[in-house]
Amino acid sequence: MNRLKALALKIQILKDTKGQDLIEYALMAGFVAVAAGAIMPGVATNLTTIFQRVSSVVAAAAA
Repeated sequence: MNRLKALALKIQILKDTKGQDLIEYALMAGFVAVAAGAIMPGVATNLTTIFQRVSSVVAAAAA
């Protein structure tokens, strides 16, 4: 019976798509930021600073 419950849980996890939208929006924002940085060089330095700050916050949260 434990195997059946474990299998049901795995199937349920694979069907769960709640976080998918958030990831898609984050990727889209990243693409827009990279495109803006490529088009407007003055914005590129500001984007670099923002991404470095986000990276440090994510790294600190993961630790």
